[in-house]
Amino acid sequence: MSMLGLTGRRQSYDWGSRTAIPEFLGQEADGGPFAELWFGAHPLAPSTVSSGRTLDEAIAEAPAAILGEDIDRAFGGRLPYLLKVIAADRPLSLQVHPTREHAEESFAAETAAGIPVDSPRRTYRDANHKPEMLVALTRFTALCGFRTPRRAAVILEGLGTDLTDRLHRLLVDNPTAHGMRAAFRTLVSHSLRPSVAAVDEVVEACRSRAAAGASPSPRIDRFVSLLAEHHPGDPGVVAALLLNPVTLQPGEAMYVPAGALHAYIHGTGLEIMAASDNVLRAGLTPKKVDADEVLQCVSVTAAPPLRVAPERQNPTSVAYYAPVDDFELSVTTLPAGITAPDGGHPVPGTGPRIILALEGTVTLRAAGGHRLLGAGDALLVPARAGALYAEGEGRFVQASVP
Repeated sequence: MSMLGLTGRRQSYDWGSRTAIPEFLGQEADGGPFAELWFGAHPLAPSTVSSGRTLDEAIAEAPAAILGEDIDRAFGGRLPYLLKVIAADRPLSLQVHPTREHAEESFAAETAAGIPVDSPRRTYRDANHKPEMLVALTRFTALCGFRTPRRAAVILEGLGTDLTDRLHRLLVDNPTAHGMRAAFRTLVSHSLRPSVAAVDEVVEACRSRAAAGASPSPRIDRFVSLLAEHHPGDPGVVAALLLNPVTLQPGEAMYVPAGALHAYIHGTGLEIMAASDNVLRAGLTPKKVDADEVLQCVSVTAAPPLRVAPERQNPTSVAYYAPVDDFELSVTTLPAGITAPDGGHPVPGTGPRIILALEGTVTLRAAGGHRLLGAGDALLVPARAGALYAEGEGRFVQASVP
């Protein structure tokens, strides 16, 4: 079976950059936000293939040929991953993703209640979990995972507001995950969430502390100030004080497991995730906030951001491995002046693979033909296409199944 050209699906969320993805695609910007470009078969926004069909339709017609019999069987005829280009010009919502078991139960309950899958009342868009990995293309900033209770107490200490004093006491009196859950509940629970004035007081205290050069974490105080500019009065701004700040340089990666509270702040990157659109929001958004669901799903166990180091596969390819069965990501770089072996450089990987060219011009060869790709071009390599080879000068990413 031959390779299939893919056209990604645009998502125009208001936090998106207006220029980053159009520049990547070599297109004129239209002035609107271009937040994400999806490559996959998720039914809410499937890519289209060169024949004009959507990718999920193409897979349904020939699941064994495209997915391979083992992937077809293991994932019920679905492509298990979703690849995205993400370009954040403003902070995203403070959010968490459910486990597979919780998603299955909750999706079934909402479906039984007759809530349409595209309804704004809907929380669960599908029955899948949504672990994800982000590889930075530019400098990328985020918040991810809770600090240790003792470290969070140090960050809160001395801010001198009623709200931060209360959070500080909770963490000092019970420096465990239970104390952290109580502190987080104080900020997001409908019955406990602080007032706009209380949040504003904390923001001003962080700004004053940073200006005085007295902060135990200048970066988190800067993040608090930035979040408050975009979401004034939102308790999620204060929740940032409980979380780990993250900065990724180009080529660095972070894994976000189900249950990890996080918020992407700024930058352009590649995201690969289980094929799901289940997002439970705790704040920093005008969209639906579901504190009860967040509190059910969130893990408050202290954990540093899970950085993923690339592993060399061969002279031209490195891989980013995540601890899940749904996806892995590799990047192949073909530099100028490197002579390809007969037939091209081997590209590691098997099964259904999505290729997205990042820069330069490359030719990909597999059973049934070859395709020339420039920056922004994408294709699906079906499982039955077999081994893949590349030549040219450029760089491309490959999404695949372990």
